[in-house]
Amino acid sequence: MTDSMSNPLTVSALQSHFSEDYFYFGSVIHPSEKSEREVAAIWNLLSLTEGSSVLDLGCGYGRITNRLAEKGARMTGIDVSPVLLDKAKADAAERGVEVEYVLGDMRTLPWRDRFDAAFLWYTTFGYFDEADNERVLCEAASSIRNGGRLLIDHVNRFALLPRNCSVTRRGGDLRIDVMSNDVLTDRRICERIVVRNGCVRRTHNSFGQYGFSEYVRMLRSAGFETVDAYGPEGEAFTSSSLRLVVVARK
Repeated sequence: MTDSMSNPLTVSALQSHFSEDYFYFGSVIHPSEKSEREVAAIWNLLSLTEGSSVLDLGCGYGRITNRLAEKGARMTGIDVSPVLLDKAKADAAERGVEVEYVLGDMRTLPWRDRFDAAFLWYTTFGYFDEADNERVLCEAASSIRNGGRLLIDHVNRFALLPRNCSVTRRGGDLRIDVMSNDVLTDRRICERIVVRNGCVRRTHNSFGQYGFSEYVRMLRSAGFETVDAYGPEGEAFTSSSLRLVVVARK
């Protein structure tokens, strides 16, 4: 397959895909106890302490960002979706935490040597073409102080089925994700169908699939000195791990 479904996404396509529908089904896909486990893993893997300055790249509706702020990190989140950022700000206010939320593109970050750590969680990396994906890593490296860490959470391509379908239900509403692989571009393709309030909406996205050796190459080229691999919550990474978590130190 080489049609537009497998092409790198534009900012407008990302905004369309990561819309209010994405937030609406979020509590079903990411229940509170799952989010708390993920926050604990990020805290430990990035060696965070109270007062650490942390950048969430592709922060979405602040599911992870605001919880890390509750633990005492000084959080900044950036995302291309104004709809999700509004949700993130509302949740931060409800939790009583201060978070700097910025509408922007992770390929062009406004910060230099500011953060102790940064992360891209839940397959936030890989939506652009190869050059821009590597540019994201270079921008992340520039935003982090020497000695800081970058964490990337991504699907493990060796554990993926060639094609699968998942259905998420909230009340009478449905989100159907049909996943497949483009073997010519090495991208994972998602066709999403949302049936909600009597309306049907379709969006498409795709992201590059990277193995650990490719991350090592890209991250060292971006200026990181060490690169380590972990499983979904910080355990040892194996070929059967559902997710690959990469931690690089500048």
